[in-house]
Amino acid sequence: MRIRIFTHVLLLVLGVTVSSAHGQFLPWNILATHLLGSDICTVPRFRVAIARLKPNLEVDPQPLTLSFMLLFHHSVKGIIRMKLTETEIRQKTWEALLHCTEGIAFLKEPPTRIQLPDGGEAPDLAAMITLPEGEQRILFECKSIGQPRVARNAVNQILRYLERRPDSYGVFVAPYISPKSAEICSKEGIGYLDFAGNCRLSFGRVYIERKGTENPFAERRALRSLYSPKASRILRVLLNNPMRVWKVESLAEEAKVSLGLVSKVKTLLRDREWITVLREGLRLAEPEALLQEWSRNYTFRKNYIRDFYSRKTTTEIESQIAEALSGKSIKYAFTGFSGAARLAPVVIGYQRVMVYVEDPDAVASLLGLKSVSSGANVSLLVPYEQGVFYGTREIDGVLVASPIQIYLDLVGYRGRGVEAAKEIFEQALKPTW
Repeated sequence: MRIRIFTHVLLLVLGVTVSSAHGQFLPWNILATHLLGSDICTVPRFRVAIARLKPNLEVDPQPLTLSFMLLFHHSVKGIIRMKLTETEIRQKTWEALLHCTEGIAFLKEPPTRIQLPDGGEAPDLAAMITLPEGEQRILFECKSIGQPRVARNAVNQILRYLERRPDSYGVFVAPYISPKSAEICSKEGIGYLDFAGNCRLSFGRVYIERKGTENPFAERRALRSLYSPKASRILRVLLNNPMRVWKVESLAEEAKVSLGLVSKVKTLLRDREWITVLREGLRLAEPEALLQEWSRNYTFRKNYIRDFYSRKTTTEIESQIAEALSGKSIKYAFTGFSGAARLAPVVIGYQRVMVYVEDPDAVASLLGLKSVSSGANVSLLVPYEQGVFYGTREIDGVLVASPIQIYLDLVGYRGRGVEAAKEIFEQALKPTW
C-alpha cells in the first residue's frame, strides 16, 4: 500500500508541475478520482504525503477544465508508457533474429538488413541471409502485441507481401507470441519470432524452433482490466451461458455493468479469439481457455474470510445454514467442497464448510458459531464482488454457487482443491460447452 500511495503521489506532483507551468491550480481530489481511482482519495496518508512533498500547494475546489485534464493525462501517459515504439520493436526484432540464428554452423555471415524497392505495401523490416545454396530474403511484420487476432491479421498481411515476392520468407514478430498465435503462423507456413526467445524459422536447410518460454512481458494492465471485479461479472455471464449470442446492450444489462466496460472486455476477448463476433452479436468461442487464464489470475482469498468452529458435522452445519437463512434477506451460496459435493458426487470426506454470505456476524450469531484463528471447520466468505452470486442454483433445498465460481474457488485451494476442481470441470462444465 505504501508503494502504491507513493507512486500516486509522485504522479500527482508531476501534475502540479504541469499545472504551475500553465498558470492553473490543481484540485487534487478531483484529479485523483479521475486518474487514479476513487479509492485513493479515502486514504489519509495521501493528504499527508502531498503536504510533505508540496507544502505550499494551493487547492482549487473547482473542477478541472477538459483541456487541462487532457493535458495532464497526456503528460502522465508519456511518463508511464508501457508499449514499445515502432523503432524499438524493429531494433529488438533485429537483435532477436541475430540471437536466433547465431550458432548455425553453415551460416558464415550474420543476417544483413536490406532496403526493398518502393512500391505498394512494404514489410516493417527486411533481411538477407546467405545460405550455402544461395541468398534467402526474409520479410518481417512487427506488432506491439502477439494475441491471436493480431497474429492472424499479420499473417494475412505477410501472405500479401509474399504474393509480390514469392522467393521471400515471411516472419511475424511481437514481444511475446502465445502458443495459439504460433500455431496460426505455422499452419500458414509463416515463421515467428518474439523477444522472449520463442521462434520458428523454416526455409532452405534452416530449421529452428524454440518454444515454451513464458511471457516475461506479462500484460498486467490488460489482465487487471479483464479480471477486475466489475469485468468479472461479464465473464460469469458468458461462461454460465456459453451458447447464447449476446448484444452488447443485453450483456451489459445482464451483468449490471456499463456499455463501455462491455465494449472494453469484448475487445480483450476478441484479441485472444475467445469470442466469435457475429452479425447477431457475440458468443463465447473458447470457454475453457478463458476459464483457465482466469483461474491463474484468481484466488478465493480475494474475499473477506471469517473462520469459525462448530461441533457439528459438515452435513449438519450445511443443513443448519440453509434452514436458518431460508426466507431471510441474507444472501448465501455454498462454494468450495460444500458446493462441489452437490455438483460432483465423487467429492466426499471434506472437513470444512465454505459458504458465501453477506453478513457473517448475523449468520454466526444465528448458528452459534465460535470465531477461531485455527482449527476452523466453517469459513464464511464475504464476496469481494456481488457477481459471485450470479448463477446460484438450488440443489436439494440448498443454494449453491455456479459451477464457474466453485471451480475458481477450488482450483487454488491447497490439498484436494485441484482434484475437486477437475471433477467440477469434467462433470458440470465441459458437458455444457
